Amino acid sequence: MHSEPLLNVADYARAARSKLPKPVCDYFEGGALDEVTLRENTAGWERLKLYYRVLAGVGRRDMTTTVLGQSISMPIVVAPTAFHKLACELGEIAAAKAAKAAGTLFILSSLSNTAMERVFAEAASPRWFQLYIYKDRAITLDLVQRAEAAGAEAIVLTVDAPGLGTRERDARNSFRLPDGVAVENLAPLGKGAFPDVSGSGLAAYVRANFKEDLGFDDLDWLCRSTRLPIVVKGVCRGDDARRAAEHGAKAVVVSNHGGRQLDTAPATCEVLPQVVDAAGDFCEIYVDGGIRRGSDVLKAIALGARAVLVGRPILWGLGVAGEQGAGQVLEILRRELDEAMLLCGCTKLDDIGRWLFEP
Repeated sequence: MHSEPLLNVADYARAARSKLPKPVCDYFEGGALDEVTLRENTAGWERLKLYYRVLAGVGRRDMTTTVLGQSISMPIVVAPTAFHKLACELGEIAAAKAAKAAGTLFILSSLSNTAMERVFAEAASPRWFQLYIYKDRAITLDLVQRAEAAGAEAIVLTVDAPGLGTRERDARNSFRLPDGVAVENLAPLGKGAFPDVSGSGLAAYVRANFKEDLGFDDLDWLCRSTRLPIVVKGVCRGDDARRAAEHGAKAVVVSNHGGRQLDTAPATCEVLPQVVDAAGDFCEIYVDGGIRRGSDVLKAIALGARAVLVGRPILWGLGVAGEQGAGQVLEILRRELDEAMLLCGCTKLDDIGRWLFEP
């Protein structure tokens, strides 16, 4: 049987749906409540129109950039997403190797199914570790110290999940991890398994473990507790981004957790220019949420982002063909960004600006 070629991210999403069990697809793809923000994240990039320049003499494009001073081959990096072993047997190691082959940043979720020591041993620089703050500060500090020792080069603090947004797909599926699959980084600390409850096991885990009353004092504590730079992920407002920078964050990620937390939060493309204007002189700004095409990446750069994080597309790639699938997704986005730069009249990333939205 001849299968059609997988030409874009949407093709990988469809192929992953046909291969992975429904509860896994629903977990990867679902959003909070009515999934308004989930849809708007993608639709927002589509609605932005590009007023391209012609006769711009564009030669070979250069998409190299840096994140916190570390070189990457393109402004497309692997977002921290949980539970990669639900997508493929090698899990996070496959994703880390795909990022390494692409010459880009890999960010490991603290909720990975593979221990950080094993993943970072297979990952190239730059490699960062995403952190949730647990109610038990000793557990949080242990994760930070282990990440440092394992070779992490920054800590990405997720701040938009003091609790878990209600994901009705997961509640209907009674989502839990299969036997033999655990939250490996937390297993030595006695927090490697979901509580045995009806409904979403992840929601119960978050209620039991994550610090609900997160404050800027927690960011201060984290900055004091590590020599690594801190990136604050989950910012939706300019004033919050600026405060995060004033409290020591070296970068912020404009993010609504992929539409999985507060439903009807604005699409990240709407928030990004406000955050750039408020905090762009104080820290680096990245964005995630709904990036499905290279032209979306170009639009994010035009609005002032230094790089974009992609999450679900990597999971779809892993689900279809493991490391090779995730690598192909990254190369598709790279090729599409290159094409968009050529057709917009941009030779390097610095050429891409808000002029693209002005007739």
